[in-house]
Amino acid sequence: MPGAGRRGGYILPVCRLTPGAVRNGRRSLGVYVLQGADRLLPAVAYADPWTASYEERRASLTRGHRRVAYLYETPDAATFRYRVYNMIQALREGAGDIAASYFTGDELDRVTTTIDMTDVLVVCRFRHTGRLEALITRARRRGIRIIFDIDDLVFDPDFLPLLVETMNQEGYPNAWRYWQDYIERMGKTLRLCDDVITTNYYLASRIMEFGKKPAYVIPNFLNKEQIAISHRIWQAKNNCLYPHSGPVYLGYFSGTPTHQKDFSLVSDTLASLCNKYPNINLVIVGSLEPSGVIMNYHSRMIFYPLQDFINLQRFIGMVDVNLVPLRNNPINNSKSELKYFEAGIVGTVTVASPSFAYAGAVRDGENGLLADATEWNDKLQTIIDSEALRRRMAKQARADTEERYTWHSQSALVKNILFP
Repeated sequence: MPGAGRRGGYILPVCRLTPGAVRNGRRSLGVYVLQGADRLLPAVAYADPWTASYEERRASLTRGHRRVAYLYETPDAATFRYRVYNMIQALREGAGDIAASYFTGDELDRVTTTIDMTDVLVVCRFRHTGRLEALITRARRRGIRIIFDIDDLVFDPDFLPLLVETMNQEGYPNAWRYWQDYIERMGKTLRLCDDVITTNYYLASRIMEFGKKPAYVIPNFLNKEQIAISHRIWQAKNNCLYPHSGPVYLGYFSGTPTHQKDFSLVSDTLASLCNKYPNINLVIVGSLEPSGVIMNYHSRMIFYPLQDFINLQRFIGMVDVNLVPLRNNPINNSKSELKYFEAGIVGTVTVASPSFAYAGAVRDGENGLLADATEWNDKLQTIIDSEALRRRMAKQARADTEERYTWHSQSALVKNILFP
């Protein structure tokens, strides 16, 4: 295959993005979607695993001596997956006598009597409404513990300008109005609850300062489905990828189109490295649109569309190095280290900015590399130059992830915080 890089028994196609594909400063990506990850592991048929009916979810709540109900506006593969679905899975699989289920924003009128039979109500990233407040008031009168769960700094209006700027949305008036309403309503819900659960201690300190109430930390972690596919990917990599002397693939995985400014931290460095190393290629999955000098190396860039959370693991496993550049500010310090452990479980090494969560997860030189704004070039050169170093750190990252970031490693913590 022209432009393919051979890696042991595995061939990864390289997309040749021609200059004609860039029009009016934007790329037309549809033509350039490749299926390189299929050669590592075939694509997996995906369907959301949270499809139980209201009646089934209500019935499941009765199967335990202690009961937890989660509220979330509309199930999705982002916060809902990590902060609701995974938590329920950890409780059901590892906590024995605890029953847990979730209910949605359009079920608030139906869920009233269901909430009455719970011991704990967890309201996860739910904007304030009159119906929600009435439900919380009813739960409080019945002695039910009410916990708010939040995974981003999206509850304190003082951070509205920084949030909009960090997300590269300053020029959109509707974005300002949307986020102002969102933050104010989220903050009001937070203040209605007794306690708060969040993803790291930096964000917990912001919560306590804003809400004047206790905040506990349960980190994000992997569910059974992610772990199962990742183990298959790891086995496939060991069977056919190592050792290899072909191209080195650097991956950037952007879940939303709001990471342009974070990527700009490394864009020029990547261009410089492409100039120095003819064997490196950049894999971009998601909504990122690179610009500037890096586009001089468009022929070395491979683009894939946004993936579901199962097949995303295949693409992360396909690359040698996972890039996580983050600007140093309170918004990014509030984010979790999920990009580290999503890569770690498939044996891909991470180079990350030392934000609060990544500085706590990555032990520099042992299970990954930390790079501040001035260190990206040196750190990336170090890891590009040595396959042995990449493999050693990737194996350590995988062991660390299995120990710290799986549902079974966190189930006791979830149980103990909900039922101290």
